Amino acid sequence: MVPRCVCHVFMLVLCLSAAEDFDWTKNNLGSFYYGTFPAGFSWGAGSSAYQTEGAWDKDGKGLSIWDVFSHKKGKIQQNDTGDSSCEGYYKIKDDVSLMRELKLNHYLFSISWPRIIPTGIKSDHVNEKGIQYYDELIDYLLENKVTPIVTLYHWDLPQVLQEKYGGWQNISMVNYFNDFANLCFEKFGNRIKHWITFNNPWSVAVKGYETGEHAPGVRLKGRGAYRAAHHIIKAHAKVWHTYNTQWRTKQKGLVGISLSGDWGEPVDISNQKDIEAAERYVQFYLGWFATPIFHGDYPQVMKDFIGRKSVQQGLGTSRLPTFSPQEKSYIKGTCDFLGIAHFTTRYITQKNNPSGRSSGSYFTDCDLAELVDPRWPDPGSEWLYSVPWGFRRLLNFVKTQYGNPMIYVTENGVSEKMLCTELCDDWRIQYYKDYINEMLKATKDGVNVKGYTAWSLLDKFEWDEGYSERFGLYYVDFRNKNKPRYPKASVQFYKRIISSNGFPNQREVENWKRKAVETCSSSNQLLAAEEQRSTAANILRLIHDPLTNYMEMVTEIVVPTVCTLSILLSAIFLMFLLRRRN
Repeated sequence: MVPRCVCHVFMLVLCLSAAEDFDWTKNNLGSFYYGTFPAGFSWGAGSSAYQTEGAWDKDGKGLSIWDVFSHKKGKIQQNDTGDSSCEGYYKIKDDVSLMRELKLNHYLFSISWPRIIPTGIKSDHVNEKGIQYYDELIDYLLENKVTPIVTLYHWDLPQVLQEKYGGWQNISMVNYFNDFANLCFEKFGNRIKHWITFNNPWSVAVKGYETGEHAPGVRLKGRGAYRAAHHIIKAHAKVWHTYNTQWRTKQKGLVGISLSGDWGEPVDISNQKDIEAAERYVQFYLGWFATPIFHGDYPQVMKDFIGRKSVQQGLGTSRLPTFSPQEKSYIKGTCDFLGIAHFTTRYITQKNNPSGRSSGSYFTDCDLAELVDPRWPDPGSEWLYSVPWGFRRLLNFVKTQYGNPMIYVTENGVSEKMLCTELCDDWRIQYYKDYINEMLKATKDGVNVKGYTAWSLLDKFEWDEGYSERFGLYYVDFRNKNKPRYPKASVQFYKRIISSNGFPNQREVENWKRKAVETCSSSNQLLAAEEQRSTAANILRLIHDPLTNYMEMVTEIVVPTVCTLSILLSAIFLMFLLRRRN
């Protein structure tokens, strides 16, 4: 069994090296490329319902698995919840005005399943107020010439479906999700031309049903992720066929899926085992979902490795479920465009994980180790290193593996993890500049990229990290009940990329960065003044009730005060430098 698996992976790598296909030995880490994207390229920013809407129990919305999960103590950093988040539910006009300021072509958002169908079961009840909210959002976007792109599932499964059926562990989700999607096509499809069935199903399966880090917090080691993914792939295919047979002719839209994919680079490109391990990394991550959707079945390397590990555990069948011949035919080709969410890269090397009756898991099945270069910048999330060249390589891999499909980049961006407020996010400017440039190079390679979505429009609830990490182009003051938004320097920089449709020349691009930093210094002063007012209000509140929530009050007062001083000093220093330069 083992020699056959190794031989198969070797053949797979040979296939990748043929003719115009991806070349693992080429390390194009070269210089910056000045040029523009094809005419009609679409620029946008994104969000998701649970992360931004708030209004978790308002206007007839049902509970989602994230409402329940985040309310359990110890599940989320600082016990944060998305109960109010950015209050996006009440701020349609405010947020669309930010999109107009950026001159976005599109806005990617998700529809909350339990806001539309509170129990997840259409025959129980349809919430007209939820439909009205999305109607207003879509109409206002279109009035302001921003194209809506809609994700049907961004992780917020109705809680009733989890409690009653076990969520994505149960095949019944396929029909319930199809009913929800069909309702969305009926209500919104006359205005929506790009539908995304699932956002990052890898996280839904692995973090939701294998490790339990995410809602619903289920830990089914070695089986849970594979079973959840199997049902998600079937649900995606059913929704695509529903649109294709019932709605496509009259609505003329497209249905795709958004898959997350980090790039895996062999530690040693002359070492065959490292090349095979890097291939497995990408196939176990992106290929797990993309290969069935484009080719009808799971990657052969997944079937071989999980099958072999299952035998070693003494199991009669593989822990990876199988598709019937009819299902393979039904699933294959159910993608009008492919959404790619990409953030970072890893170096990959071979690692033989121990086999035994209790050792099987998604993470040990692929026999590899992930490494990072300590020189890679890592300004925010502990997993997110800035490695721009991996983006181009991933896009070329997709072109090679899946027949150069139409691609929309659905998520790309970088976080910051800091206590103090910082609107002069020069590291984010550098990240966007370098990653978008690698995407530009990929289009010159012939990759069919049609649009790019910066992740994200706003700072928001970041799942198990709560509000401790910020991905937004706009800073959101979560301490203020009105949740005001403030532009970071990256807003001005991204806006100029959009207006130029790329990078016209070196002098102009360098000038963009300088102007963006100048602008953010005045924004910092505005935010500092607001934080001073907030601090004063907190002090008055503390005087009136000195024993109430003492520790919380100390944090609310001391941290903003220190941050305010830092901001004011930074702003004064920047103004001093600019005056000297002038």
